[in-house]
Amino acid sequence: MPNPNQQKKAAKKLDVSLISGIGFTLIIAVLGFALAVLPGLNRIGPLACAILLAVVYRQVFGYPEKLRTGIQFSSKILLRLAIILYGLKLNMIVVFHQGFPLLLRGSITIIFSIVVLMTLAKWLKADFNLSLLLSLGTGICGAAAIAAISPIIKAKDEDTAMGVGIIALVGTVFSIIYTIIFPFLSLGLINYGNWVGISLHEIGHVALAAAPAGQDALVQALLAKLARVFLLVPVCFILMLWMKKKGNIEGETKFEFPWFLIGFIVMSFVGSYIIGEKVVVSKTVMSDIAYGTSFLLTMSMTGLGLNISLKELRTKAMRPLIAIIITSIFLSLLTYISF
Repeated sequence: MPNPNQQKKAAKKLDVSLISGIGFTLIIAVLGFALAVLPGLNRIGPLACAILLAVVYRQVFGYPEKLRTGIQFSSKILLRLAIILYGLKLNMIVVFHQGFPLLLRGSITIIFSIVVLMTLAKWLKADFNLSLLLSLGTGICGAAAIAAISPIIKAKDEDTAMGVGIIALVGTVFSIIYTIIFPFLSLGLINYGNWVGISLHEIGHVALAAAPAGQDALVQALLAKLARVFLLVPVCFILMLWMKKKGNIEGETKFEFPWFLIGFIVMSFVGSYIIGEKVVVSKTVMSDIAYGTSFLLTMSMTGLGLNISLKELRTKAMRPLIAIIITSIFLSLLTYISF
């Protein structure tokens, strides 16, 4: 029989590790948001800043083993909670009523990103899982897609964090380039918005690139982006079937269903059909929820970033980085021509 005193000590130790670890990721997330206000760093956002801080901490002080329980809670549980809340950003009514042509374009974007990036990754002999995460992040919605898909393909935490960091960097560079070249383009405002929404990586990147063109272009860009976000759910279920089939081939029968995706769908319906139509919620409240979601996602990325080794980053990330840059260039050019 276990000693009751030993059980109490173990439980207390677990509680301390849990609370302290969550608190640690909270502090890094706050610092990430603070850094993201600074000129230059405001272009890459708090997610990438928090991951950068976590990576630096890991290289200087090592992994904080005593806080592991809480850090893992942030990187797993809080990550899933953030993805569920992210569903509120998806207005399904708008997508259904106005976005079917954009859904088609979004589908083509996803297929193009996967095929081109994975072909380049194979040619460059890049890491498969990291390249797959980047291809889906490029095609769908950046960091949110990477975070949602990682548990399905059983990606390593360091791959998830590296993927988020790379796509934040590349997406930021491309969105800045878009704002610079916008005055010289022959596209109308609506088509410019469509181009931005169809070709750029994250919602933040889309907003950054479309805002200089005015409100109409921004609205159209966000609608085009929402059509791609909507496709996150069917893509995830396709990946689930692929992983299940792959597991059966390899003799692995256990498959963990990503229940947080159900939460994502539920929150999408709540935001679209309940809050959007029946319950009047102020823009301030919705903005606060969106901010809280970003904060939770930043905390979870801190936990993932602590798993990154700079040695691995240098050897593992360079080839996928080249692949995503080339893919993003092709995607921008081809979608621009289509408009």
